[in-house]
Amino acid sequence: MKKWFKAGLAIILVAFLIIPLSACSQNNKVQTVKVAEVTRSIFYAPQYVALAKGFFEEEGLNIELTTAWGGDKTMTAVLSNAADIALVGSETSIYVYAQDSNDPVINFAQLTQTDGTFLVSRQKIDHFSWDQLKGSTYLGQRTGGMPQMVGEFVLKKHNIDPKQDLKMIQNIDYANIPNAFASGTGDFVQLFEPQASLFEKEGKGHIVASFGTESGHVPYTTFMAKQSFMKENAETIEKFTRAVYKAQQWVDSHSAKETAEAIQEYFKDTDLSLIETVVDRYKSQGTYATDPILDEEEWNNLQAIMEEAGELPKQISHDTLVDTDVAGKVMK
Repeated sequence: MKKWFKAGLAIILVAFLIIPLSACSQNNKVQTVKVAEVTRSIFYAPQYVALAKGFFEEEGLNIELTTAWGGDKTMTAVLSNAADIALVGSETSIYVYAQDSNDPVINFAQLTQTDGTFLVSRQKIDHFSWDQLKGSTYLGQRTGGMPQMVGEFVLKKHNIDPKQDLKMIQNIDYANIPNAFASGTGDFVQLFEPQASLFEKEGKGHIVASFGTESGHVPYTTFMAKQSFMKENAETIEKFTRAVYKAQQWVDSHSAKETAEAIQEYFKDTDLSLIETVVDRYKSQGTYATDPILDEEEWNNLQAIMEEAGELPKQISHDTLVDTDVAGKVMK
């Protein structure tokens, strides 16, 4: 299990039990909901569509969105009541539960259903095959993080031992991985968008494979809240989920260009054409979930990936940490 969860959550799980919930009042006409997202990414396009198109406002919700910049910080915000809802990888809810929490964090609305990273090669490869990674220098992600776990899962799927068949570099901070590759480190690198497409546009690298396509459906990013918050704010959770579902349907039925235009205000430093490229790439591989249901098959796939990476503390049943009732209700 991630060391930062072992170190930090032990204290937080005790502390948050005595802090009053920051639940928004069900009696107010407009309710404020504090949402902490793990990072700011085009990967989460439906969330920004829901904000930009006023879907939350239609439900009587005022969303206060903050970017936590890290799974540990996002979960800490929820556990300490600094946030009501988190948008983060489902694996974090498993790490929290493994700390014997008596108020577990429940996944209630899935946003993305595949990994969002791509394999980028320094050299242009016309006919890529995974065995071409053998003997190469590979810039990976942080040990225990979902991108790295998925990356290793895919490598093993193609009979590549990450520890024996290539030189895996993992001592570079997440924010500095693109710069390291651009400066000449590594033959291959695992990157999120829009960095992967930007490198391709600039001629610094070439996208040769998608980890999302290779790993299958997995609850990569979901909205989650403490069980106590969900029970005390059932109507708010339903309204929130309905707004998310509206956005998912909107993204699914509109073009990449229309989606890019809708969310551009959240990515002011990114060229509109690049946003469109990224949205189109994610849409074409089915990254954006078209409904908020996190099904059991996806949950089991997540745990299989974690177990393969040696990061699964214990098997946890789908109905323990996933609530599909709310999503099912709003879809009717």
